[in-house]
Formats: sequence, C-alpha cells, structure tokens
Amino acid sequence: MVRFVTSLLALSATAWAATSCSASSQCPKDKPCCSQYGECGTGAYCLGGCDPQASFAIDACAPMPVCQSKSYTWDNLDNSVLNTKYLGNTTDADWTYSGFPKTENGSLLMTMPKESVGTLFANNHYIWYGKVSGKIKSSRGKGVVTAFILLSDVKDEIDYEWVGADLTDVQTNYYWQGVLDWHNSANATFSGDDSFDDWHTYEIDWQPDQLQWIIDGEVKRTLKKSATYNETSKQYQYPQTPSRLQMSLWPAGQSSNAEGTIAWAGGEIDWDSEDIKDKGYYYATIGQVDVQCYATPDGVTTKGNTSYVYTSSDAMQSDVEVTGNSTVLGSLGATGLDPTLGANSSSSATSSGSDSVPTNSSGGSGSAGNSTTSTGSGSSSDSGSGTSTESGNPSSTSSSFSQGTSSSAANPSDRVLSGSLFAVLVAVGGLVTL
Repeated sequence: MVRFVTSLLALSATAWAATSCSASSQCPKDKPCCSQYGECGTGAYCLGGCDPQASFAIDACAPMPVCQSKSYTWDNLDNSVLNTKYLGNTTDADWTYSGFPKTENGSLLMTMPKESVGTLFANNHYIWYGKVSGKIKSSRGKGVVTAFILLSDVKDEIDYEWVGADLTDVQTNYYWQGVLDWHNSANATFSGDDSFDDWHTYEIDWQPDQLQWIIDGEVKRTLKKSATYNETSKQYQYPQTPSRLQMSLWPAGQSSNAEGTIAWAGGEIDWDSEDIKDKGYYYATIGQVDVQCYATPDGVTTKGNTSYVYTSSDAMQSDVEVTGNSTVLGSLGATGLDPTLGANSSSSATSSGSDSVPTNSSGGSGSAGNSTTSTGSGSSSDSGSGTSTESGNPSSTSSSFSQGTSSSAANPSDRVLSGSLFAVLVAVGGLVTL
C-alpha cells in the first residue's frame, strides 16, 4: 500500500530546500525532527505533528502533552498562539494557529481572504481516545473545504469534512498511518437548510474498540475496530495513537491543484464570490468546542501523567506509554534529544529560521520561493484579526500542491489524495509563513 506520508514527501522534495524525510529516509542527527510537512529541523519541527517514524530517532520529537477535558469558547484568542511562538508549554496556550483567525460575537471565525490559503487551528493537547464535539457552521462555495478532524503524528486520522459546493451533508472518513483506502469515506446527512446557515453539533466518539460520528445527538456512522483487521499485515488498521484536534479552512479548488482535487471540491474557487465581496474572505464559524478524555487504554505502561511518548517506530497502541516527561523545549534549537538546549540563552520562540520553524511554504512546484508572513492576533480584543505582510503578490503564494495524480475524481486514489488528510496538510503546508 502507498503511505500518504510518502506522497507528501515526494512533492516536498521539489517544493522545499529543507532536508526532506520519510519513514524510509529519516532525518539527520543535526536536524533530527521530521515535521508533518516532510521537512527536517529542530524547535517547532519537534512539536505537534512531528513524525517519530521519519525522525532521526523516535524520541527526537518532543513528548506529546496528555489529554485535557475542557470546553472552549471564543470571546477572544487569549488561549491561542502563533505556531512560531509556541515551545510546547500548554499552560501558556491551548491552541496554536496559522493564517487568519478572528473572533466575532462569541464565535471563532476561520477565514480565507482572497488568494490566500486559509486558516488552521490545532489543539496543543493530544487526545488518546475520547469524545470531541464542535458546534459548527461550515464555509460555502465551490472549491472551499472546512475540516474538523483528529490527526496523530503518525497519520492516524478521523474526519468531518465539508465541501462548500454541497451544504446538505458532511463527509466522514478515517485513516490508519496514512494508508490510502477510499472505501473508508461515507457521507452523513443532517436536518435543517444547510451547513452554512444552520448550527449543528458534530461529535467524534473515539474508543479503543469502536468509533462513532454523531450529529446533533444522532449516531450517523459506527466503525468497529474488529472490522479493520488486515489479514495480510496481521494488524488492525484502526486509528489508535494520540491525536490532536485540528480545525481548518482551505482552498481545495485552487486552480493550481490537481484536476481530481478540484472536481472533488466542486470546482475552482470563485475569488469574487458573495462572501469575498461582502466580508473580504470565505469563513467557517466555530462555536463551543468540547473535549472529553477517556481512560488510558488497558495494558498501557504509565510512568507519570504529563505526556505520551512512542516506544517503537511501529507506532501502534501498544507502542505508546504515559510518562512524566516535560513537553517544553528550551529554545528553537532544542529537540526531544536535548530538550533544555538554549533554555538559559537569549534564544526565544519568536525568532525563526528555516531549520527551526517550518516554513509553511505554498508547497507546489514553482512557488517555493514565494512566502508570506503574518502578524497574528491572540489579543483580548473581540475582533482578534490577524494582518499579513506578503512577499510577492497573493496569487503567487497560493497553494499549488499536486495531489499525486491529475486525473479525474473518478480515480479512487486521487479521490483519497484530495480528501481528509490533505485537508490539514495542504492547509498547513500551504499556509502563509507566520
């Protein structure tokens, strides 16, 4: 089977000057952490999304902060921080973000201004089985995709995804370690006019033996772990590793994307749509988000209550243990192998470099040199809006990811490549440099 991280690496090798990495080509010792973009580095590369299978060693990535049961509301962005300013301290911030978030009337708006590549919000606490719930109004418009997912560092994934050209249902999906299987996707319907105008509550109830997608209190889909057993590999291909809750808005219908991706998203984006003319951006609206943590799985080694760590590159449930290891890095030069490096120096999380903060380049051929920077919000004001400073004009910084094939959406492989995992990876990889 083709692993999704391999596809990502194939395009990162041409898109980025940074050292690339994969499960078969791990990072070097001096830049030991493989980010979720398939790049090697230190500092922020070693935090959320750091892939232990593609890093120099499984403990090069920083330990993952344990689950925290909590409800989140959006009067301001005080509990969030730009991804360039986060060093793993969850007492300082519950969320990291990229792009253009703002708060309005008690809701979080994930926005996508004209010719941009949207917004990503990621929770800093990992969930290892639990229930996550979001009160959500999706974005709308052909080519515009909203996502509410759980994603682990080894690409286990559980999704809700809204394609803006179809507001009458939502796509559900799951992956195990990024293995592509388009049979895993299914649509779920809901009552009401559409997903843009109406609030709905979307839940993921993730347990060791089963997974359920629930909308407005009604179970729409159930997956039993027992149904995911692969006779060839003798493994359960079931999401089973600590995951972060991520919410994103991204332009799947960008003209530079693969034909199958654009077709899946309902067509090319209209950058002169009603929302662009009225608001200046596409947007998805997030109300209260709830996280309920479940008990640690049976048989797991527990040596503390601070963090999760991998003990084997096999990255199955049995290869994770709970520890008291700190999740905080001392500087952007630190890694899981030397977490206190630079802690007493002038180095800080606000400094950046190509080997310490992922560049979030737009990722496609011909666009690697065009980056943008954003001065984010995170203040206590109600607007919470970020401002951007761009290098080159906006169209040159848009995502131009190839999704692996340029055939029509009828191709099952392309259909999957255009789907849920890229909802986050394209959004993150194509986001403006913060």
